[in-house]
Amino acid sequence: MQFRLFSFALVILNCMDYGHCQPGRWRRSKRANYGPNPICKGCLSCSKDNGCIRCQHKLFFFLRREGMRQYGECLHSCPSGYYGLRTPDMNRCSRCRIENCDSCFSRDFCTKCKSGFYSHRGRCFRGCPAGFAALEELMECVEGCEVGQWSEWGTCSRNNKTCGFKWGLETRTRQIVKKPAKDTIPCPTIAESRRCKMAMRHCPGGRKPAKTKDKKKKKKNLMERAQKQHSIFLATDKTSQ
Repeated sequence: MQFRLFSFALVILNCMDYGHCQPGRWRRSKRANYGPNPICKGCLSCSKDNGCIRCQHKLFFFLRREGMRQYGECLHSCPSGYYGLRTPDMNRCSRCRIENCDSCFSRDFCTKCKSGFYSHRGRCFRGCPAGFAALEELMECVEGCEVGQWSEWGTCSRNNKTCGFKWGLETRTRQIVKKPAKDTIPCPTIAESRRCKMAMRHCPGGRKPAKTKDKKKKKKNLMERAQKQHSIFLATDKTSQ
């Protein structure tokens, strides 16, 4: 009995001298004590003035700036405009170097653009480049409808006739070379028409307009009157002789 009491006393003294019996000291924890400062959450080492200095292995170190002050934070994912860069030393949040990018996969490849911008091959654009169409629901640029060159202007006609009228319409067309990636993406116009002047106003062998007949009739009457007056003049001249 005395031996058991002596052993227990030795254990108590050992705890008091070396602190081996303090709670949590049997197993080393990677979580730092937050204390009164909430920005130290997830830190392996933390400063009251500068916040986190080192983060846990799975977290990302982010240097937040507020006015003239800056302090470190340990985050599960990087904020907008930054991407997570994993290194053997410590994971960090690095800024996206692409203009108008909201989130990126790497320094030079954007995965989501800011509002009002379209994503195309890791970049952000106000409008899609030539040959690409905007997919509004995803705010992305996809391959658009590709068309060929315009044909020559067709024959000027009206009501399927190439004569009989002064003015008509001529048409030109072009073919769809490549269909768009989505059926909802419209293709450019493949046919257009314009006003033209017909080469032949009167059709050969056709019925001539009434105005033309009236003009010829007047001309004929004038010729007949001129001949009649000329005959009277000749007759008068012979009588006087």
